[in-house]
Amino acid sequence: MDLAYCRVSTTAQDLARQIDAMHAAGVAEKHIYVDKRTGANMDREGLTALLGFARLGDRINVLTLDRLGRNMRETLNLVHDLTKRGVFLRTLGDKLAVDTSESGPGTDMAIALLAMFAQMERIYMLERASGARAAKQARGLPTGRPAKLNATTRAGAAQRIKDGAIPEQVAADLGVSRSTLYRELRKHRESAAIEHAGQDG
Repeated sequence: MDLAYCRVSTTAQDLARQIDAMHAAGVAEKHIYVDKRTGANMDREGLTALLGFARLGDRINVLTLDRLGRNMRETLNLVHDLTKRGVFLRTLGDKLAVDTSESGPGTDMAIALLAMFAQMERIYMLERASGARAAKQARGLPTGRPAKLNATTRAGAAQRIKDGAIPEQVAADLGVSRSTLYRELRKHRESAAIEHAGQDG
């Protein structure tokens, strides 16, 4: 049976291109597992569900190997574990084609190279981000990610939860992850506390 795994790093990114590629490859919609989480974190609900469902002889399709993860060791370990279980892996968009149902030294080499390239790209991306932050600091500009929600939206979200709304639903309505929502709510509480203290003074 053909299964599929699609992943993007943030809730703001779109899975449509990857899912379309899986449909074109003949994977049924119900057998496509998805995550919106960074590849550096291997603890992902969609991936966990896929690995729990896959059986001997099944084949997992991914657009590119880095969708499994950008950490070389973890990615290679995962591919090794799948091979031991008799579950195959195929990439649809990598320049070095991978299909472990056609085992051989060429397949093993392609997997190792793709995992290495993905990790190198992640290292370069982090270095570029670090350099950009240093340049902003030198100019006295603000660094870090901009706030996902403004003060009004934070207050509204806090009120909804106070009124009994489920945090996961509030986060989904706002297009952010649950962890981002909690972080923004913490900012709201801190701002409210500062404002209250100022009034008391």
